[in-house]
Amino acid sequence: PAELYPRVHPVVIMLAEHHGRLLLGRQPHYPPGRYSALAGFVEVGETIEAAVARELNEEAGIAVADVSYVASQPWPFPSSLMIGCHAQALGDALAIDRTELEDARWFTRAEIEAAVAGTADAAFQPPPRAAIARTLLEWWLAA
Repeated sequence: PAELYPRVHPVVIMLAEHHGRLLLGRQPHYPPGRYSALAGFVEVGETIEAAVARELNEEAGIAVADVSYVASQPWPFPSSLMIGCHAQALGDALAIDRTELEDARWFTRAEIEAAVAGTADAAFQPPPRAAIARTLLEWWLAA
């Protein structure tokens, strides 16, 4: 019998923080009101830290430092390994790539707490519980 070694595609998914606020974005296919962590594939020969910095710069126009690993999650769509990270943004001015994101904005701790708690008048709808993006938000709130 032949042995198979399926390809795994590493994806960084990250929270960028600036003065106690988090950057979240939304893609056009998300349910109305949903915002989530930004994400992107790691390129060949690229470190996780470099991928986080590159993706945040490409999608939101921000520079970051102090990238740290938080958690990972296998994701079968398509054969990905989601690598959850946190980074400190060096500024908060956004230049959103509208081909990647419909919108992106900074959310306060209170807005994130309300969204994760499911408050009716929350500023946004959080990612589903099974997603690592939700795990990252809960980790950040607990920190």
